[in-house]
Amino acid sequence: MKAIITILLIGIFTVSKSQVKDFQGLDVRSNQSVSLNDYKSKKAVVVIFTSNVCPYSVYYEGRITQLVSDFNNEVQFLLVNSHKDDKESTEEMKNKISTWGINVPYIADKDGKIMQSFKARKSPEVYLLKSGSNGFSVFYKGAIDNNPQVASDVKDQYLKKNIQSLISGGSPSTQSTRPIGCMIK
Repeated sequence: MKAIITILLIGIFTVSKSQVKDFQGLDVRSNQSVSLNDYKSKKAVVVIFTSNVCPYSVYYEGRITQLVSDFNNEVQFLLVNSHKDDKESTEEMKNKISTWGINVPYIADKDGKIMQSFKARKSPEVYLLKSGSNGFSVFYKGAIDNNPQVASDVKDQYLKKNIQSLISGGSPSTQSTRPIGCMIK
């Protein structure tokens, strides 16, 4: 039993400290290329894999908007759409982000390279990246909170607590949780 727990703890530690390679993608809002390294001056970057139509992604829109508002000065948020359905096209992404009204890059990842580099599988799925002298490392990954469907019933705000911890120089309150959402296709 101790061996299993040790292996699990080592696995979690490895994931939380893993370096993230720079990536580049098209921001459909500005029609400009965006790179992770564009945000080296920020304390943190939150990468959120999302969808235009996945019900779970839609449930989180208000919560994501609030997080962006709360942490916009210190943290850069990047939305990434790796889905390939017709309703996930770059044109539909432009429509979605303009009606959503959120002022963050919405990156089209239609070749799936960003998704593959993060090993993301769901939308929404988040990666809180800590900026350091050697680039970015994963501070937290997984779900935004513990209740994807009912915002008023949330009891644990995983992403918010970890952002606060990172900004204040602390350790992750939770290093990894299981994201609940739609499979990226």
